[in-house]
Amino acid sequence: MNNKTALITGAAKRIGAAIATQLHSSGMNVVIHYNTSAKEAHELVRKLNGIRRDSAIMVQANLEHKEYYAALIDASIDFKGGLDVLINNASAYYPTPLDSLADQQWNELINTNLKAPLFLSKLAAKSLRLNKGCIINITDIHANRPLSNHSIYSVSKAGLVMLTQSLAKELAPGIRVNAISPGVIMWPEGLEEEKKSAILNETMMKRMGNVEDITKAVLFLINDADYITGQIINIDGGRTLYS
Repeated sequence: MNNKTALITGAAKRIGAAIATQLHSSGMNVVIHYNTSAKEAHELVRKLNGIRRDSAIMVQANLEHKEYYAALIDASIDFKGGLDVLINNASAYYPTPLDSLADQQWNELINTNLKAPLFLSKLAAKSLRLNKGCIINITDIHANRPLSNHSIYSVSKAGLVMLTQSLAKELAPGIRVNAISPGVIMWPEGLEEEKKSAILNETMMKRMGNVEDITKAVLFLINDADYITGQIINIDGGRTLYS
């Protein structure tokens, strides 16, 4: 992992920050992408560079807009002269009830959650291929189990699953492409306790997971999965088994 570089989108907070921290502790250089969370990104980069000098940078980009994509990839490659891992973690999430659907909601959710991973992968492919690198997409249990009043979000994550498999075919054998599908790892802000209990009741393990469950899977896919591509790893405590 030493001297390798990873770009993690949406890495200022939550799961993205945990992935970046884990990869950094394993010896990688990390590019912390953020959109509006500049304070959190700056603090994370400061912390990581305090551990190992010149090992982390932050790059702002609004993934709703394609014109930001090339600059993000260029900055990531220029940081250390190449890119070994692309982790498409950034995600927009909010309800979109059918009776109030708007074009802007479609554009934000689809562009951020699906279009950006596609075009970032395209732009990063040359460097990833040279370095025998990999792409990891962070999808969602709702790619297969649609969430009520979140039709656009669910569609975007279902598309990301298909994108993972499509790119695994198109980029083989030089670049492996896989996805991780988390279940209950972190609660969305504002979720009611009654709803939390109902979700946990649908989970075979009857408890939440934690970010280490995700970060360990990321490390596995980078380090120990040379013969794995086009796969979706469900890390959901068995929630996909609930019927």
